[in-house]
Amino acid sequence: MKVGYCRVSIRDQHLDMQIDALQKAECTKIFQEKVSGANMERPELQKLLDYVREGDVIVIWKLDRLGRSLKHLVELVTELMNKKVGLLSLNDPIDTTNAQGRLTFNIFASLAQFEREIISERTKAGLEAARSRGKQGGRPKGLPEKALQKAIIAETLYKEKKLSIQQIATQLNISKATLYSYLRSRNVAIGKTLEKG
Repeated sequence: MKVGYCRVSIRDQHLDMQIDALQKAECTKIFQEKVSGANMERPELQKLLDYVREGDVIVIWKLDRLGRSLKHLVELVTELMNKKVGLLSLNDPIDTTNAQGRLTFNIFASLAQFEREIISERTKAGLEAARSRGKQGGRPKGLPEKALQKAIIAETLYKEKKLSIQQIATQLNISKATLYSYLRSRNVAIGKTLEKG
């Protein structure tokens, strides 16, 4: 049995084009989702994965409708292959119901693994090179522009002595720990007077 899955990212986008294509591909049931691709929560996709059985084929408009990333896509398709469920993308060379499609997918999976290993190797090499020059890894010192603006405001409010630490943190929508960090970055001597609250 062919089961369709379609997704659009933005609420006002329409699924019509994808649904038409999936119906033309003879899908007996279509799961529809309106949610960002980056969103971890995709209830309709989960319903689809629970619904399909061995021998079924999931049909999609394009691969980017299914996976959040290449890694996520590889994980999903591996799960489907383990359940003996096929995947057919109408606009990509992926059809895991045949040998050639499985080969193509395995190449994608290998590329995803290769990409992860390359990133890991580059990170390690970069850290080692920095250490050899006497630099420590980790977050660079200094605050990003947005945080710097809040730090300046925090300094001003703190020096006015009209608000407590808690009130300043609430006003800036930050934690007390972040506020103290901002004040230290501005070389503000933190007294005992306003630390309560």
